[in-house]
Amino acid sequence: MKLDREAARRLAAALVMIDIPGTTLGEPELALLRRYPLRAICLFRRNLSGLAGTRRLTAELHALLGPRGLVAIDQEGGAVSRATFVPVGPSGMALGAVGDAELAQQVGAATARSMAWLGVNWNFAPVLDVNNNPANPVIGERSFSDDPDEVARLAGAWMKGSLAEGVACCVKHFPGHGDTHEDSHHALPQVDKSLPELEALELRPFRRLNDCAPALMTAHIVYPQLDPERPATLSPFFLTELLRRRIGYQGVVITDALMMRAIADRWGHARAAVLALQAGADMVLAQGSLAEQEGAIEAVTDALLDGRLDAEALQLAANRVDRLAAHYPASLREVDPAQWARDERLMERAAERALTALRAPQPPKGPLRVITQGEVSSDGVSEAGPSARDVASLWEPDVDIEWLVVPKLSALRAEQIPRDGRCNVLASNTRARYPESAQDWPIDLHLALWNPFQSLDLPVPTLLTWGYDAPALRALRAWLNGDLQAQGRAPIRALEHA
Repeated sequence: MKLDREAARRLAAALVMIDIPGTTLGEPELALLRRYPLRAICLFRRNLSGLAGTRRLTAELHALLGPRGLVAIDQEGGAVSRATFVPVGPSGMALGAVGDAELAQQVGAATARSMAWLGVNWNFAPVLDVNNNPANPVIGERSFSDDPDEVARLAGAWMKGSLAEGVACCVKHFPGHGDTHEDSHHALPQVDKSLPELEALELRPFRRLNDCAPALMTAHIVYPQLDPERPATLSPFFLTELLRRRIGYQGVVITDALMMRAIADRWGHARAAVLALQAGADMVLAQGSLAEQEGAIEAVTDALLDGRLDAEALQLAANRVDRLAAHYPASLREVDPAQWARDERLMERAAERALTALRAPQPPKGPLRVITQGEVSSDGVSEAGPSARDVASLWEPDVDIEWLVVPKLSALRAEQIPRDGRCNVLASNTRARYPESAQDWPIDLHLALWNPFQSLDLPVPTLLTWGYDAPALRALRAWLNGDLQAQGRAPIRALEHA
């Protein structure tokens, strides 16, 4: 299959997903879209300006990208929810704490409806990572469970709900990001496991959902026993030999973002795009500056022309992406206010059922001291954590509270916390685990609003919300008022016995 440069560029553009910098399309982005027949754009929080503004943007994108267009987003639920102005679902682990597959399916359907109202037709969810590592800095409550079969059961139900509403899913992160000590946004993690070990845990959800997942996202992780040189995203063994040949996966394979330091620092943005397609990916997520995005397209074009990339193989990849777009076409579904209200109530009920008690916490009475961090920035994966002002909204204004607002909870010292008869409540609004010295903190009640594994660092009565989305915070407020019982059950063995 011989291509001239224009044909090679068209094929390359069909296999590259980009992003845009703001809530509208400026002249530089329009120029890029005019020059290249791109079909796929990923949206982030910076692109969203409420319901009406986002709908205006996606309507323009649909017109520019055409009938094969794909508008994608990360709307997992919980902390990874780019659109917070629609009914927001609970995190995977919150659904794991409930353990109800029917509820998971309903949440998946409601999430998909919100995406369709926004004009999004591809959601990068659900997470199939099996979080069996409490030290994992990036997956945490995004995982449904540390049991691979439970992950498959609940994620499969969530996906069934989404697909029934006409929004494509994308399971992630193949072959598994649950057992890492590093975040691939900042470093290149390694998981030193054999293939039988992966088959026994990480790969089980991917195998179970192989036939029903329309798309799959790769992990920027090196598995040295299987490919000591390249992370799974760039590895022919993982993407072609294992995923396509042995597992038999037929859906679309897209990379995680190539701008993440695990990839960009070692292979560079443009070269990584070529290596990922050589390895067996169908589409590369080449977000970054306009120059980086254009560089990725041109690098793929050059590789098609000089034979480093096989044109027939990439045409098959383009065909797979075509089928995904045809089956889940981009459209702007009219908002149904009555359904919106029902979906909001569904998310509220899910958050209420997910509240989980460890070590018999009780709503605090008497004068309180609430310790929390002032501001919590986004870590690039999750949205910004709740501020001290958000935490303050959990209590009625007339409650006697003395506030201890610190710059960084992980730097908190025991001597900063008075022991004067007030009930000391730690409201954790950060992801970072606590230091070993937390064992000495005089805390009477721990409200873990984000990372449930902080409860392993602080052995006191703890309430887990599994996230800080608005429904989770409202459920916590009801518990603090004595109006709601915590009925969830930790879906992680390390927490179950804490």
